[in-house]
This record gives sequence, structure tokens and C-alpha cells, in this order.
Amino acid sequence: METLMVDRVHSSLRLFLHRNAVFLCERLCAQFPSETNVQLLATCYLHNNQPYAAYHILKGKKLPESRYLFAMSCFRMNLLREAEDTLCPVNEPNIEVPSGATGHYLLGVIYRCTGRMSAAAEQFTQALTLDPLLWAAYEELCILGVAEDADECFSEATALRLQQEHTSTSTLEKSNFANENRILSSSLPSSLGDIVPKQMKQLHVNNTAEVPGYPHVRATALHVQNSTTSNVAQFDTPSPISTQTSSIVPPPLFRNVHAYQNTISGDTPAKQKANGANQPLRRKHLDEARLKKVSGRLFNQSSESMPRRSARLSRDTTINSNSNISQFGGNGTDHSSGSRYEVIDEMWTDNMPATSSSVSSTDGRFFEQDKAERIMSQDSKVAVGIRELLGLLRTLGEGFRLSCLFKCQEALEVYRKLPEPQFNTGWVLCQVGKAYFELVDYLEADRYFELAHRLSPCTLDGMDIYSTVLYHLNAEMRLSYLAQELISIDRLSPQAWCAVGNCFALRKDHETALKNFQRAVQLDSRFAYAHTLCGHEYSALEDYENSLKFYRCALQVDERHYNAWYGLGVVYLRQEKFEFAEHHFRRAFQINPRSSVLMCYLGMALHSLKRDEEALEMMEKAIAADKKNPLPKYQKALILLGLQKYTEALEELERLKEIAPHESSMYALMGKIYKQLNILDKAVFCFGIALDLKPPAADLAIIKSAMEKVHLPDELMEDDL
Repeated sequence: METLMVDRVHSSLRLFLHRNAVFLCERLCAQFPSETNVQLLATCYLHNNQPYAAYHILKGKKLPESRYLFAMSCFRMNLLREAEDTLCPVNEPNIEVPSGATGHYLLGVIYRCTGRMSAAAEQFTQALTLDPLLWAAYEELCILGVAEDADECFSEATALRLQQEHTSTSTLEKSNFANENRILSSSLPSSLGDIVPKQMKQLHVNNTAEVPGYPHVRATALHVQNSTTSNVAQFDTPSPISTQTSSIVPPPLFRNVHAYQNTISGDTPAKQKANGANQPLRRKHLDEARLKKVSGRLFNQSSESMPRRSARLSRDTTINSNSNISQFGGNGTDHSSGSRYEVIDEMWTDNMPATSSSVSSTDGRFFEQDKAERIMSQDSKVAVGIRELLGLLRTLGEGFRLSCLFKCQEALEVYRKLPEPQFNTGWVLCQVGKAYFELVDYLEADRYFELAHRLSPCTLDGMDIYSTVLYHLNAEMRLSYLAQELISIDRLSPQAWCAVGNCFALRKDHETALKNFQRAVQLDSRFAYAHTLCGHEYSALEDYENSLKFYRCALQVDERHYNAWYGLGVVYLRQEKFEFAEHHFRRAFQINPRSSVLMCYLGMALHSLKRDEEALEMMEKAIAADKKNPLPKYQKALILLGLQKYTEALEELERLKEIAPHESSMYALMGKIYKQLNILDKAVFCFGIALDLKPPAADLAIIKSAMEKVHLPDELMEDDL
């Protein structure tokens, strides 16, 4: 009953019938309250999203598996301290973390959630050492920015170790199977009639044969001794191979005892009738009694098994009944001289042709050789499979590691090495889209995100970044459609509500956008990007206090979330706290050292601190990092203007005009430089173009005022531009 119930519980879990699994497992624990069954019930509760129930039944359990399940229940209930104490008790420092690699991984996640990044990295590394195929551990190390090269993690040495582990596991399973066979054989009777025919081999001369898998079970045979000639009566289930290769005809199998009697005596029914009349009645009855005893031991008094054995042999060999009878029966003419029938416990004691033994020995060697070849072939396939899998993980891991280090161009080159079936998957295409997003190539990012969404429309990971790409492209209609589609797929996903928030942010409805971003935070408080988007909206509403609060929450979730460091820097820059701004921009730049935008803002903070040379150097780096980014060119021109390098500033603005010919602020700055150079007609011309390009309302009044005062001396003009 217990075995049946356990099997049904596992079957229900496999078929996602979680409620049924819980019900059956509760009955199982009520009837058989062992800790193993309690563990199974806790597993059912966790599958059924009832971590509190699993927590209740596992509290105080000491087995490693129980400790792991209890820690998982605590983690699901956000009881991180209790989960940590369960996995790694303070009062038992030498106790092992339960469940091996997965236990270390869970402990690493707990450490990361509580801000202990170095301890988390150590646990993830330990988990990956125990199980090199635990991709989640390597992914976490990449997110922390401390992952080793994928070539080292998924190396040939790792493949060899996995192959050795597989071989040892396979050997252990075979050993356990052999032990089970030996245990099973101890309960079998030693009589020939109780042994399964399929487990019999051809019996050899002068040897007591053993049934494969049952070494202590020995077969019995019938030894027939005739008064004139001494022949061996063979009665065995022959091997089809040896029957085909040997010159000895296999013995016949009979459906009843009477046929067996006739064959043993060598008599036809007619001869038996004639001889029976001449024999004494007492001898006849004695012989029949002995024959019944023999047939009872040989066939276990069961006539049903013989047709199955005969049918099996008839498919493999062709039996000539007449020749077999002549071999087994001897002359059959001296029956009246008195034949003896003896039942013995040895296999065969008389002579037998040597060819049978040699052929059987050869067949055994062929069988063992074939078996060894099959094992070697299987091990070879396993080795090839392990190397192929590690090769795939090596490519994916290296691409993801480079992406997390924001080496996006190198990551793209690695991803392009993937085979086409792997490249054209949702996960890889989203990673490619994220890489282009970090490179500020929104058109390419849009292309790959759209392809990923088309191939895997129900995959929501990465769709928050996709919605931000559409926000930067001002694709309002497509962004609105994406938001509605994601909400229809899963209303409880933070990615869907981030898309909705970006949709309203594009319409400048910051309050509604903020509500949607806060909804995403409520659904998943560990979703760092939702916190950052809330900070952006508060900053747009000039609520800097709440903006700083949400940026800091994002950093508590993910210390390497450079967007939050950037947001903090922008807020401090607007508040004219330039030292704080420079610090936070530099922290963001350390995480993502290839971002042209971060370089530019760091240069702006340095320029505000009157460190113009450093600011110019940073602007040069920003321009080199992304030649299509207009912001560092504009800021460089501003710095050159402050250094009174008017010619160089104009040259930089001319280069900027080729990239962004419709920027009103650029023409306004050119007008101011021409005013400083006393080229008034060009100054008026540039101010006029700036007004025609419809600048923002805040800049409109400043440009008009500068245009009206273009003929006044410099000391009478306000330095507003």
C-alpha cells in the first residue's frame, strides 16, 4: 500500500496534479508517518504554493533533505535568517550544507539577498564546483561580476570529471542490480522445474551448471542407465546459438509424461503395448511409479509451462523428433531385460561430446565481448554528449559573462558563434537585444527583441528592457500594443507593468506611470529595474527625496545596477551637490566602463567642480566610445567655451551638426560663441534657427532674450545659455 501511494503521489506531481498529490500524500503520512513521507508531503506543499504548510510539518526535523526543504520553505516565506540558520547552523559550524550543490546555491541566494556579496560568490562557486552543470550558479556569479572565464569553468577537465562520475554511477547501479538479483535468487527453489526457462543456459559435461544471476541454484537432471548400453539422457533447455553451431541435436520437449516415457524407453506406442504384456505386473507398476516421480520433479507437476518452452524453442531451432528419440532412447529393444531409472542431484556424470563444451565456452566469450563493446560504445556516446553540452554552455556562459561585464561587442561576437537552432531562441535573442541596448543602438535592439517576442511570445524575461527600447524610439503605438499583450499573458508579472508604465511615461503622464511602476515593485520587491523606473518618474516630478529613496532600494537589491547609481548622480547634479554627483557617476562608471552616457555625465560633474582638464579628457573618451552620441560633443563645446577656446568649440559644434542637425540648443550655443567673437550677423542667424526648431518652453525665453541683447556689450548680458 505504501509503495503504491508513493508512486501515485510522484505521478500526480509529474502531471501537475498538485492538489491530488497533497491529498494522497496526507493519507500516506497518516498511515505511514515516516520522515521520508513527511519530506514528500512538504514537497507537495511547495509545489502547491503552500510553503507555510511545509514549514509547519518540517520544523525541528534533522535529516539533510528535511533541512533543505525547510530552508526552501523559509526562503519562500521571506524568513531569510531562519533559512540561513537551517542550512548553516551557527552552533554547528562543521555540519555540511544539505542537498549538495543546490543547498550551496540556495545559501548563496540568501547571502545575496542580505547584501553579503562575497559570501554569496563563495557559495555559488562551491555549488558550481560540486555540479558544473548548475547553470543558475554560474549565472549568479556573472550577475555579481565575479564569474571566471567560461573556458575554465566548462573545460575539458570538467568534461573528464563528469564522465568519470557518470561511469562510477553506472557501475554502482549495475552493482546494486546484481545484489538485487542475488537477494532474489536466495528465495528460489533449487529444483529444475521452478527455475525460469529464460534464465537457463546449456549445461556442460562433468560440471554442475549455475543459473546466471543465481549462482547457488543448481539444476537437476535425469540419468538413464540401460542394461546393454550406457547412454546419457539429456533433458535441458538448450541455447539457440549453441544448437545452431553444434552438431548435437537438442533434446525434445514433451507435452505430457506419457510421451516422455515412450521416448525414454525408445518404444513406440505399439511396442510398449506388446512389451507390457510380457513384463511382470509388479515390475510394470514399479517402473510407472518411478517415472511419475521423475516427471513430477522435472516438471513440478505442471503441464502448463511446457507448451511455452516448446513454443519458444520451435521459433529458434528445428527439432527432428525421430532423430531425437533415437538418440535419447538407445536401442529400445531390450526393455524386458530390466532398465533402471535413477534421479540424481548432479548435472551429467557420463560422457558427452567435447564440441558442446567448447562451443558453449566460445559463445560465452562472444557474449562477454559483445557486452563489453556495447558498454564501451555507450560510454563513448556519453563522453561525446558531455563534451557537446559543455561546449554549448561554454559559449552561452562566456557571452552572458561578457554581457554582465558590459563588454557588449565581445558578447555579441560570442553569441554569433552559436549554432542557428540555439541562436534563434528567445533567451539568446533577448541577450543580444540587451547588448545592443547597452550600446545605445536602439534600432538593432528593437529588431532582436521583436524577433525574440515573435519566437517566444509568452516569455516575459527581457520585455521590460524591450519596452524601454520602444520608449527611446518614441514608438508609442507599438509600446502600447506590447503593454496590452504582456498584461493579457500575465497580469502578475513585473515586466508587464513596467511596459505599461513606460507607455504612460512616453505620454508625459508621469503620475500614472509611477503608479504602474509601483505596482511592479509590489509584485516583485526583488526586481531592481522597477525601483529604478520609480526613481526616474519621481525625478521627472522633481520629487527628489522619493527619487533618492527608490534608487537606494534598487541598489539594495542589486549593488551592480548601474542605472540606480546614475539616477542618484543626476539628482545630486540637479541639486548642485557636485561632489556627491561625481561620486555616484564614478561608481556607475566603474560598473559599466564602456558607457558613453556615463562618461559624459561624469565629465559634466567634473566641469561643475571646475576640473576642466579632467572633464575634457572624459568627454574625449565618451566621444570615442560612441561617435553617434551627440551629448558629449555638446558638453565638450561648453567646456571649451568656458576655457575661451572659441574656435575649437565651433569646430566641435560643426561636427555635432552632422549628427544632430535639428538640435535647438546647439544653434543657441553657436549663436553665443559668435557673439563672443563679435560676428553678430551669424549670431542672430543661429539664434533664429534655434527658435525655428521649437525649443522647450524653458529654453524659449532664454533664446529670445539672448537674441534681443545680441548688440549689447557682454557685461550687460546675462550668462543664461
